[in-house]
Formats: sequence, structure tokens, C-alpha cells
Amino acid sequence: MENIQTKTIDTTKIVYPILFMISFSHFLNDLIQSTIPSLYPILKGEFKLSFAQIGMITLVFQLTASILQPFVGIYTDKKPNPRSLAVGMTLSMAGLLLLAAAHQYYVILMAVALIGMGSSIFHPEASRVAQLASGGQKGLAQSIFQVGGNSGSAIGPLLVALIVLPLGQGYVGLFAIAAFIGIILLWRIGNWYAERLSIRKAAKHKDIVVNIQLSRKKVLFSITILLALVFSKYIYLASMTNYFTFFLIDKFHISVKDSQLYLFMFLAAVAIGTILGGKLGDKYGRKKIIWISILGAAPFTLCLPYLSLVWTIIFAVLIGLIIASAFSAILVYATDLMPDKIGLVAGLFFGFMFGMGGIGSAVLGALADDTSIEFVFRICAFLPLIGIITAFLPNIKANKKA
Repeated sequence: MENIQTKTIDTTKIVYPILFMISFSHFLNDLIQSTIPSLYPILKGEFKLSFAQIGMITLVFQLTASILQPFVGIYTDKKPNPRSLAVGMTLSMAGLLLLAAAHQYYVILMAVALIGMGSSIFHPEASRVAQLASGGQKGLAQSIFQVGGNSGSAIGPLLVALIVLPLGQGYVGLFAIAAFIGIILLWRIGNWYAERLSIRKAAKHKDIVVNIQLSRKKVLFSITILLALVFSKYIYLASMTNYFTFFLIDKFHISVKDSQLYLFMFLAAVAIGTILGGKLGDKYGRKKIIWISILGAAPFTLCLPYLSLVWTIIFAVLIGLIIASAFSAILVYATDLMPDKIGLVAGLFFGFMFGMGGIGSAVLGALADDTSIEFVFRICAFLPLIGIITAFLPNIKANKKA
């Protein structure tokens, strides 16, 4: 019992081992889900699918991976379940194994639905764990958690290209190893999570809470503003992650290899910016970081389509550093607005992020077909100007309260 009391006192101290474990679990989760679009060339050829059928696969995955998340968050806010993390990863593993063995189209749909459901269960509860382990440094904790997912999304397609594309669909099953590792990690995290929940319930301790007096209408209005900012950020990021290589090849006639290198530089800048944004948000205030991250990227995005190759790469790196710092600040700001709805907020924003990324990619691709890839980048350059609406967000401060 004395050990529990000691841990009660330490709840204001950041728990790095748990944060790194949940971040690595996020890496594994997003690596797994990033395999789905990477497999489209194989699935299309193997099953003679139409583009409409490919689109249906995307729709099923997006529905289960994004729209389901807020509902999972609502449920876990009322009934947090430390074992749900491992359950979610188990569903993803089952989806991978089913996808590897699929010989019919409807089985593929079932497989991606399972992976999507696993992701939906993972994100809301994993975000709650990150906050529990933050020791009050919620921005830094969210950034550490988020950068794991960013890394997994970047590496997943590379592993598919190296393993599955040359060897065949059946080798998708190898990714189940990653899911199994994730289950073990998440079970251990679940033990810590359960213990921390019992401590918070049984002991009186000081939490970092937000001292605000806002009407329900004002809170909902602020959440809408934040979602609009996520929209601008992730539509722009969709243009970069999906079409930056095509833009460079089309405009500067560089090789595919060089374009991939420059894309990697941008993605590395995004990872660094994610970490910096959380730490700076804790220190200087989340609203300031949101201002700088979204609106501050606008001068660089507006110039990027008109620069030489060298300056295009430099500006792309700067854009990655600046704009990536927003999501952690936005998510933590939203949980400050609704501190008793962490699961709902995390599910809503992660789901919206995934949805906007998928929809944005499809819309921008169609626009590029009808016009040109350079035109797409000129239009997307204006998206960060939406950051001006940050002015409508209330100023909130975190305070310690018994």
C-alpha cells in the first residue's frame, strides 16, 4: 500500500518509459494501417479490381478508422478499459492475417474493416495514456505519442515495397509480427494504466486542470474552430506527402530517387516539428503555437510553387517544421476545453485527421488530373491562411487545483 501512496505523489512527474512505449505502439499501429493503400497495386492486379472497388476498400477502412473513433472515445470516457488497447491491436492483427489469406473481394473488405476498428479503439485510449503519463507536460507527451504514428505511416509503405510487392500478397502476414509485439507492449501499458486509474480514483492528488468558465456554446464553437484548423493543416499535408514528389519531377525534371529523398527530408522535418510544437506549447501557451504553426507557415507555402529547386527544398523543410507543431497543441487545447471528455476529443480529432487526409488526397488527385500538379500546389498554398481564425479561440490557462 505504501508503494501506491508513493506513486500517488509522483503523478505530477512525466513518465518517459510509458510515453516511449505508447509512442512505439503508435508507430506499430500506424505502420500496420499504412500498409492498406500501399497494397492497392497488388490487390488491383491480383483480383482484377476496378478503381471503384479500390475506392470501396478505402471507404470501408476510412469509415471504421475515422468515423468510429469518436464513438469509441465517448464509451471509454464513461468506462475506461486498460485492456482495450491490446484488444484493438488484436483486431488489427486479425485483419492483417485475413488480408494475407484473402481470395475474395468481400474478405478484403472484412480485413480492412478489422484493421480500421483496431485503429479506432487504439487512438482514443492511447491518447488518454499519454496524458496520464504527461505529468502536466501534456503538449510534450502528445508530441512524443504523435511522432511515433508519423514515423509508422512513413515507414509502412517502404516495408510493403521491399517485402510484399516483390514477394506477393501472402507476405502481408509478416506485418502481424509487428501487431503481436504491439499486443505485448499494450498489455504491459494496460497494467500501468489500470494501476494509475485506481490511484486517481482512490487518492487525493493535484491535477493540472483548466480554470475556464465558458458556455457550452462557446466550447463547441471553439472545437469547430480547431477542426477547421486541422482541415487546413491536413489537406496541405496531403498535398505534400502524396504529390510533392510528382511536383518536383514535373517542375524540375529530377529523378524519382531524388524526389523521394527530398520527400524524406520534408517528413523528417515534420517529425522534428511535432516534438518541438508540444514542448513549446507547454512553455509558451498552446494558442500562440497554433497561431505560429498554421498562419506562420503561410508565407512559405505561398512562395514554394515559384522557387528554384534548392529554395523549394529549403522552404519545404521549413514548412514541415512549422506546420507539424500544430496538431499536438490543437489536441491538448481541445482536451483543456473538455477535460472530462479526453476519449471523445482524441477520437474526434484523430478521426477527422484521418478522414481529411484521405478525402484531401482523393480530391487533390482529381484536381491534378483536370489541371496540373503545379496548379494544385498553388491552390493549396492558401490553406494556412485559414489560421487567421485562431483569433476567435478563447485564452485559457492551466492551473493546479486539488
